[in-house]
Amino acid sequence: MPSLDKAIAIVKRLRAQGHESYLAGGCVRDMLLKKTPQDYDITTSAKPDDITAIFPQTVPVGAQFGVMLVVDDGEPFEVATFRHDGPYLDGRHPSQVRYGSLQEDILRRDFTINGMVYDPVADRIIDQVEGKKDLERRSIRAIGDAYQRFDEDRLRMVRAVRFAAGLDFTIEEKTCAAIRTLAPTVGQISWERIGDEISRILTEGSARRGFELLDATGLLPQIMPEIAAMKGVEQSADYHPEGDVFTHTMLLLSHLQAPTETLAYGCLLHDVGKPVCIQREGERLTFYGHTDKGAAMAEAVLKRLKRSRATWERVAYLVRGHLRHTQAPNMRLATLKRFLGEEGIDELLELTRIDALSSNGDFQYYRFCKQRIEELKEEGIHPAPLLRGRDLLALGFAPGPVLGEILKQVEEAQLGGELSSREQALAWVAEHYGNEVKR
Repeated sequence: MPSLDKAIAIVKRLRAQGHESYLAGGCVRDMLLKKTPQDYDITTSAKPDDITAIFPQTVPVGAQFGVMLVVDDGEPFEVATFRHDGPYLDGRHPSQVRYGSLQEDILRRDFTINGMVYDPVADRIIDQVEGKKDLERRSIRAIGDAYQRFDEDRLRMVRAVRFAAGLDFTIEEKTCAAIRTLAPTVGQISWERIGDEISRILTEGSARRGFELLDATGLLPQIMPEIAAMKGVEQSADYHPEGDVFTHTMLLLSHLQAPTETLAYGCLLHDVGKPVCIQREGERLTFYGHTDKGAAMAEAVLKRLKRSRATWERVAYLVRGHLRHTQAPNMRLATLKRFLGEEGIDELLELTRIDALSSNGDFQYYRFCKQRIEELKEEGIHPAPLLRGRDLLALGFAPGPVLGEILKQVEEAQLGGELSSREQALAWVAEHYGNEVKR
């Protein structure tokens, strides 16, 4: 955890050199909410050159904006010079920056709950924007003119949603109106920054409320139109008494508890293919092919959000396979072992559990798979190979594709319980492939 004592020591050292210095931003908000801050940021009248001269180890992470990292025993603290920003011409960066006063620095920040500073020497909160009142009102309110704040950085619109969801606050009326008006412009900023915020909404708690707020503010169809398209897509009442695909998906999000990024996106996107695959056969609704279609769509969504290859590959696996467990009781033993031995099986089964919890509550296939994993244990699902390529070469087989085919068939027989020893495997190979030996 970050060290408050070290942060206060940095503040005091800056003060000793004649500079104003305070703790600022989210850490002040979290301390007032009796939450442990994720980090401690410091704002100061000291300029980057002053900071470099005072502290032995610094890193200029944004010196052009007056932002330095002070590293204390391996722990980094962001130390930023009071500044005033000029006009924002690209929805992200100020066209010019000049060093300013504490008040100017406060007024350029995003939301009132993030605009307070704390003087640890005098043990007092400096609040020029009524941030404490908004904490009491449980309200996310932009500092000053909301349109100007969001015009400066479009990402603040998504951050407003994340803060409101994570803190269980509401978005103040004028701030919310500005988001609704400016939502169509959110795509003007980096998709990687948007993706980072969406991932935090999904994994830091209150994912369902976060996505409902994205929908209510008009951001959802701009950022993830594939999720917005789920609204009004009916499902068969026997399988989905809860309602349409969007309602079902929001229920999944409500059951997430500290999920991995991949499980969270898997739950969000598992039925993303349904709106484009829906067909009506008499009184019955079908979604044939929605798992494969959904996997391709999920991959495209995550690439747009600039998630890592490992993330979109795992999520595509989850979306494509989220109904495979229903076939598990009918699988041959070898096929079942391969399925239950897949690298992502734990996340896949957790997705199926949450999926059932959010629909008709049918856990029979999930329980079957969990029971068989317990029965088979690790050695049964991932047994050591009975034979390797060198064994076949020693028998006189020539190098080539036939070796891989033979080893695959031996593994299949081993997983199916037909072979259990090296001797049996050698005899099996001699019986089935003896005529292919080349001496």
